[in-house]
Amino acid sequence: MQNVATAKMSSKGQVVIPEVIRKRLRLKAGSQFVVVGKDDVVILKSIAPPSMGEFDRLIATARKQARKARMKRSDIAAAVAKVRGQR
Repeated sequence: MQNVATAKMSSKGQVVIPEVIRKRLRLKAGSQFVVVGKDDVVILKSIAPPSMGEFDRLIATARKQARKARMKRSDIAAAVAKVRGQR
């Protein structure tokens, strides 16, 4: 199983991920990535939206934590307004 490969960047800044790595990671056309660059290192981290089941679990956890913290809907609205600079 190959973990390292080389690639070149085109004049348009495009880099092709080698086929062996695309197949192993099950990457398809349209896959999205977070790109992090520092010094001479570039990291591509694939990202994907959560499944509906995973999303439901995340929401349930967030609601449970909000209840535990005794948050109210008005607290959330105020926080959103503050971040948006409306307050």
